Amino acid sequence: MNTSRPIEIIGGGLAGLSLGLALRRAGVDVNITEAGSYPRHRVCGEFITGLPGSTRTALGLDALLADAVVNRQVAWFAAGEPAWFQALPSPALSLSRYVLDARLAEAFVAAGGELRSQTRSAAHADAPGRVFATGRRRARSPWIGLKLHAIALPLAADLEVHLGASCYVGLARIESGRANICGLFRRAALTGHAGELLLAYLRHTGLNALATRLAAAELDSASFSAVAAVEFDRRIAPTPQARLGDACAVIPPFTGHGMAMAFQSAEIALAPLLAYARGHAAWPATRRVIQSELRRRFRVRLTSAAALHPFLLEPPRQRWFARLGRARLLPFGPLYHLLH
Repeated sequence: MNTSRPIEIIGGGLAGLSLGLALRRAGVDVNITEAGSYPRHRVCGEFITGLPGSTRTALGLDALLADAVVNRQVAWFAAGEPAWFQALPSPALSLSRYVLDARLAEAFVAAGGELRSQTRSAAHADAPGRVFATGRRRARSPWIGLKLHAIALPLAADLEVHLGASCYVGLARIESGRANICGLFRRAALTGHAGELLLAYLRHTGLNALATRLAAAELDSASFSAVAAVEFDRRIAPTPQARLGDACAVIPPFTGHGMAMAFQSAEIALAPLLAYARGHAAWPATRRVIQSELRRRFRVRLTSAAALHPFLLEPPRQRWFARLGRARLLPFGPLYHLLH
């Protein structure tokens, strides 16, 4: 049965689509406005860790993630050489955004949701029932993210993390025998098309062995994506709008937690929005409840990730990080749970 209060979602990424799908399955009228189209590639580690089973159940994600690649081990590289191997405290899932976003969009429409893709919303102010899930906020930042898929590329482990000069790059097994290559780099005056630009950044940051390895591999240039002006948050700032996913806060990608946080933010918003849609709560109170729970749930992990981030980017700190890793002195278990 339809409710009397519809929900409008600006942005059709993981947070917006999963929230819209869960609301539609509960009988709420939902429309989503998305500037892009489906399927499409995005700059993303395509690696889901720390996603509770309760979130998957609340959002109905299990069927959509059923064939995701399960990853259990990560190989760390420093100065171009394997530094140490680490078993993940809990298995992580990998699935390309090209596949996952399209599945969510299809499921949302099949559930009766209204999806307007390739449409930019002119709505910027708060309004009853309006939720912003518009992705990363543009900022003055020295960082750039690059992503590309490689076909049938052998990996040293399910995941690889390579530490370079003011950069790190993750390689993850995804579906169809592919590997997702995603890196965070300090911006430089480099040019090139698709894989050429990624290889140029790898060489510029001292990751020559990885660049040589990828230059000999089959790279899917159609999967290349780039995003500039990437900034990361230490906390969730107060806002007069209901914001979810990256529009709420962006965590450094080394945590592997960006996708999980998008889904968790949708789960956090679900119950308050259902109460609003059913006429049990006013919009200002609904928005405040969502913001309060987002801050409570993500405060510690955002602060912790911001404190640890420089150790993966600055070469002197990287060397200490690598030494401690080789000596098995890094408390990966506690760090993992602190960030998740």
